[in-house]
Parts: sequence; C-alpha cells; structure tokens
Amino acid sequence: LILINAFIQLFYLAFLFSVYSIPEEMKKGSLIGNVAQDLGLDLKRLRSGRARIVSGESIQYVELKPDKGVLAVKERIDREQLCGDTTPCSFTFEMILENPMELHQIMVEITDINDNSPTFKRDSMRFEISEIASVGARFPLATAEDLDVGVNGMKEYILNDDDNFVLKQHSNAEGKKYAEMVLQKPLDRETNPSLSLKLIAVDGGTPQRSGTVNIDVVVLDANDNAPVFNQTLYKATVTENALKSTYVTTVNASDADVGSNSVVTYYFSDLSNSLGDLFKIDEKSGVVLTTGFIDFEKDKKFELQIHAKDQGGLTDTSKVIIEVVDVNDNAPAISVMSFTSPVSEDSPPGTTIGIINVKDLDSGDNGQVSCRIEGTAPFKIKSNLRNYYTLTTDSVLDREMVSEYNITVVATDSGAPPLSAQRIFNIKVSDVNDNAPVFPERVYTAFITENNSPGVSVLTLKANDPDENRNARISYILEGKNIAGSSVSEYVSVNAETGVVLAARSFDYEQLKELVFVVKAQDGGSPPLSSNVTVKLIIQDQNDNPPQVLYPVQTGGSMVAEMVPRSADVGYLVTKVVAVDVDSGQNAWLSYKLQKATDRALFEVGLQNGEIRTIRQVTDKDAVKQRLTVIVEDNGQPSHSATVIVNVAVADSFPEVLSEFSEFPHDKEYNDNLTFYLVLALAVVSFLFITCLVVIISVKIYRWRQSRILYHSSLPVIPYYPPRYSDTMGTGTLPHVYNYEACRTTDSRKSDIKFGPTSSQNVLLMDPTSIGTMQRIKNEKSILDEPELSSTQQQRSLSSPDWWLHGG
Repeated sequence: LILINAFIQLFYLAFLFSVYSIPEEMKKGSLIGNVAQDLGLDLKRLRSGRARIVSGESIQYVELKPDKGVLAVKERIDREQLCGDTTPCSFTFEMILENPMELHQIMVEITDINDNSPTFKRDSMRFEISEIASVGARFPLATAEDLDVGVNGMKEYILNDDDNFVLKQHSNAEGKKYAEMVLQKPLDRETNPSLSLKLIAVDGGTPQRSGTVNIDVVVLDANDNAPVFNQTLYKATVTENALKSTYVTTVNASDADVGSNSVVTYYFSDLSNSLGDLFKIDEKSGVVLTTGFIDFEKDKKFELQIHAKDQGGLTDTSKVIIEVVDVNDNAPAISVMSFTSPVSEDSPPGTTIGIINVKDLDSGDNGQVSCRIEGTAPFKIKSNLRNYYTLTTDSVLDREMVSEYNITVVATDSGAPPLSAQRIFNIKVSDVNDNAPVFPERVYTAFITENNSPGVSVLTLKANDPDENRNARISYILEGKNIAGSSVSEYVSVNAETGVVLAARSFDYEQLKELVFVVKAQDGGSPPLSSNVTVKLIIQDQNDNPPQVLYPVQTGGSMVAEMVPRSADVGYLVTKVVAVDVDSGQNAWLSYKLQKATDRALFEVGLQNGEIRTIRQVTDKDAVKQRLTVIVEDNGQPSHSATVIVNVAVADSFPEVLSEFSEFPHDKEYNDNLTFYLVLALAVVSFLFITCLVVIISVKIYRWRQSRILYHSSLPVIPYYPPRYSDTMGTGTLPHVYNYEACRTTDSRKSDIKFGPTSSQNVLLMDPTSIGTMQRIKNEKSILDEPELSSTQQQRSLSSPDWWLHGG
C-alpha cells in the first residue's frame, strides 16, 4: 500500500483551469497575470516542480517566470493575424509541474484594439461624368475594409464638402457598409471641367482611425443620358454542382444617347474573392455565367451588384439575387445510437431493439428522410423525434420458426432521384420454454409375442421439442395406472433418457390380450412442459394350448353312440365333432381327420366342420358296432391336437343295438378322461348352483310333460340330453349354460348352431349296467310294433322346439 500511494502521488495529475484576458499588441515582457497566486501555488513549488509551459503552437506568445510566479508576454500578439474575423479570440496552453506531476490549463483571451485603419483596395477613383448628367445620378464608390472587429471596425463614410455631390450610405445583408455618390447639382464643364473629391472611411475605435481615397471627376460634354437597367432587381436560380460557364441570367441596360454615348458595358461592383471565383459577366452582352463549383450546403443565395456604364461615363446600378437550387447530392447517413441482441422470443410487440439517427445534409425534400425495413420481418421502425428512429418488434417472435433475422434498414430521402443508405442489423432470438414435447403419433401400437423374456425391448418412443438446450432436454416418465389390480410398472418400464419401452414380465395371451398405458414426455424447462401419448401393447398369440373337444363328451359311466339306420344314403350326417381352441388366429383354426375306424370305407370326417358322414350306402353286412377315432389339430406351428372316440351303431332297432353294445368294453382312453370331466362338471355346478336351482325345477316339469307325450307315442326313442358345457377357461368361447348342438369350423364366421330332429333321433345312451334302461326298452318294444303315430307325426313331435330345448 505504501508503494502504491507513493506511485499515485508521483504521477498525480491535478487539472486546474485559469483564464486571462489581455489586449493585443502588448509589449514583450508585459505582465499577463500572477499564475502562482491564481492557482494557489507558492514559488518554492514552482521552482521544485520545474514549472514550464507547453504549447502546441509554433509560436510561443507567453512565458513563465518561476521566480516571480507570473506570466509575461514573450512575442507580439496580433489578434488579426491570430484569429482573423473570429470572435472571441483566444489560445490555450498547459503549465506542467513535476514531483508530483501537475498539469494546469491556461487560456489567454486576446481583446481587440483599434490598431488597424480602414483601407481601400485602390488609392484613387476616376469618374467621367457628362455635364448633362441628371441630378440624382448615382455613382458607386469603393468600399473600405477594416481588420478590426466590433466597435473598432468600419463605422461610416464621409465625403468632403462639395456642392455637386452628396454621399449616400447603405448596408448589405451581411451588415457590410458601402456608399455611393449622388449628383445633387448639375455639372458645368465650362465652369468646373474637373473635380477632386476625397472619400474618408472612419472606424468606431478610440482613438478613431480613418482611410481615404481620392475621387477625380472629369466632366464630359454632351453625353447627357445615363444607361438605365430595365429591372432594378434581377432574380435568378442556379443549380448546385452546375458545370462551369452555366448560364445564370442576362441583365440589360439601355442608353437614350446615340453613337458611342449609347454603348453600354457591364461589370460587377467590387466582388469579393469568393464571389469572383464563382461568377462572371460578359461586359458587352450582360450575360452572367458560373465560373466555379457551387455548393448549396455552403451558400444558399448570392447577391451581386452590377453596373452599366456608357461611353460618356454615365452608369446605372442593379442588383442580381441568385438562389441556389439544392441538388440531391448527399445520401442519408445512418448512425446507431443503441442496439440490443439477442432478444427473447417472449418479448411483447413494441419492445425496443435499437435507436438510430439518420441525417441528410440536403434541404427541403432532398433532406426529408424516411426509414423502412426491407423485406418482411416481425419488426417495424418509427420516428419519435426528428432524425431519430426506434426499431421495435411488430409481433410475437417465435424462435422455433426463425431463430435469427438479418434486418436491412433503408433510409431514403425525397429527392429526385432519391438517394438511400442502408444498415444491416443481425438480431438473434433467444429461446424460452414455450413448446411442450410432441410425439409424432397420438397412439403408438406395438406387438409382442406371449411367453416373452422379461426385459425385452418393445418399442422406442421419440418426442420432439423445437426448443433448444435445456428446454429441449426430454425425459420419459411412465404414468401411474393400475391394470388388473397391479401397477403398470409391473408390466412395462420406460428408459427416462432414450424412451425405450421394456417388458417387465412375461405375458400370457390367454390372460391379457392388450395392455394400454400412458407415457409422459417432459422437457427440462422452468416451468417444465409435458405431453402424453397412449401406448397400446398388443400381445400376440402363440400356439401353446391344444384343442379341447366339446362334443361328443365321453364319461366312464356310459357310452354314447350315434345310431345310423341301415337305410341311410350316401352323405348321411351321423354326428358332428365340436372342438374349440383358446388360442386365436390361425392357432385356433381347427381341422378334423379320421385317424382310426372300424370300417374306413363307410365314414368320413369333414376337414373343416368335423361332420361325420357316410361315404357309401350302408349294407346289412356292415357291423353294428362302429368305432371311430377322430383327431382334431390346430393350425399352429408346431401344431397341437386332441383325439375323440365316436361310437356309431348301425342298426334299425334298439334291441339289435343293445345286444351288440352290451359287449363293448369300456375304453381305456375314455376312462382316462373321466377325472377331467368330473372336475369340469364340479366347477360348472359350483358356478351355476343358484341358477340351476331354478332351472332344475323348470326342467323337471318340462321333462314330465315330454315323458307323457313320448309315453303315448309309438316311437322307440330313448331321449338323450346333450351335456351342458360351461366356459371354465374364462376365455368367453362359450356361454356359461346352454343346451345346443354346436357345429364349429376353423373359420369362426362359418360356425353354426344346428337345430334339427335327425341327430336327436339317432343318439343312443347305452348303459349295459343299467337294468332300468333295459327293462324300459323291453316294455316299450310293444309300442314300437303299434303304429299309433305316422312317420310325419313322429318327426313333428320330435322336431318340436320344446322337445329340442329340453334335450329331446
């Protein structure tokens, strides 16, 4: 810290400012002021600091005297040489001190003294005036210039006493004074052939200074008419940047004299150097032409004095005012005051982005500037103050549509042709989290085969977020939902970063055919935005279930036989094997084949519908007992199958059938299935217990009625009640309790329920161990021999809907 303080003190700069005012032309060594006292410095400090003056001028007008602490004049100071016409006139310099360093700025103002007299550009003037010059004739006199300014400048003109002429003084637009001599008394060449006058120019200083010019007047004889301009004031215009020798106007003066006295010449009156370089006049024709470059931005108007003089020396004066017409030769200039980029996309319309300043040096319409934005962009530019424009947003920005704009601001003036300038602004749009993730599809459908391995990839979800950076970082979340009483996370899982959906368990098509759940995609914005998508996972079936035979049902307690009369024709429908497969699709397409048969030449099985029909005429030689083994296969890969045994009785009477089927041994395979059907029956009874209470009562009543009808008929029919099937698998393949004969094929659209008397008449329930059944048949044998009912009446009775619905 000590070193730092020392360093600061060593290079400490103290900036003080002092002003002194002195008149010009002071002698060398004249005192200007006590700088030590004015700046609060002592003489020791001036000496120890090695005080000195530093000035950037080539001439050093003042000097410092350190021993006295004063400033003195070193060189003669001429205000006119130093500043010219500029007022006030001053110059500055610095005084430097060391250890520590100090810098003091000093200004010296130079006041004017009356040290310059008015002067004329020429020493004498000569006028040749006719003796017949009219009273009131005017003769312009030379103008005087005074280098002093203010009160010390040119004040007035004085003409020595003369009876013939009087002096008239005027001031032009710039305040410059000029004089003219006016004839107030006619001249008489014979009395005074010449006159000597003196024009005195006096300034306003103290003491007063003056300058003189001699005026010699020669009186001419006979020329008694002076030229006269046809206009006292000429007005003309000239375009800036006009080429040299461009025509401006023509002045014209006429002289009533004749001969040489009527010849008029034209000339300008005491043009300054600047005007003399711009215009000229033809002394004979009076045509005014340009001789230099005219700039409207420098001079907007010129005023010229023109004299017309005849050969007799008579003159007339006129004035020409030349207006400079502006040309659109300056393009607008664009300056940027402030500019902001990037701009947030949620900025409201009207947000200020930049402020620019536009200037045009031309005037009028050429200087009237309008700004616009080139092309189409959500921005606008408007003017609040003169020459200042504000660039603002015109509508809501959307970075996802356009993230960057290159705006071209064009400033155009109203000239003809117009000039313009342009400035390009690069505006970047910053992102805000205004877009939620979007899935390409509203619902995703994926397929997975049942019995899959846990952890297998099901599908990949991909959401898009048009935002950027953190606002576009998407996480995938599995929405909570219970499926069949379990959380959806027990079935599937979703990778939060990649969106990969994985199976969390192995699926069983027969238990769950479709899984619908919701996945949420959430971005990383603040606050976060999200969207949901529904995923439908469809479990595809595998052939993992064999067919199940519904009809005929085989039990160990009795054997069911289908009866075929010996008079049956070819294609006679014996029965129909009905089977189902809890799989779906082609895995549930069933085909039926005859695997074994007592006589393969007698029966065939429909491949698609399982119908067992005769393929030839039944003869007396055919055995009564026919045993058919039908295999049912599904269409899966690999396929599964089931086997069913169908017993067929070929006979025309029941005694013949009973005698043959009493010797049938119970089939081993039939017994093996006994346990399955007992369990199936127990499940059905348990499930339908309450319903069956009502149904049994109704059935009993209806059976009693049907028994009475059959008892009084002569038909040897043993009623057979098709088994009741219940849907124990819960797959919805069959209703819970129905009595019907189902005819199913591999094509579910062609499945049928057959209602008809033929099968019922040919179904036998054979139980050799049942004595009551055998006795019943014997007792009704006589009924078969009594033709109480015709064949038509028997069929009508057997085909009765009431009989069919109750198992008749």
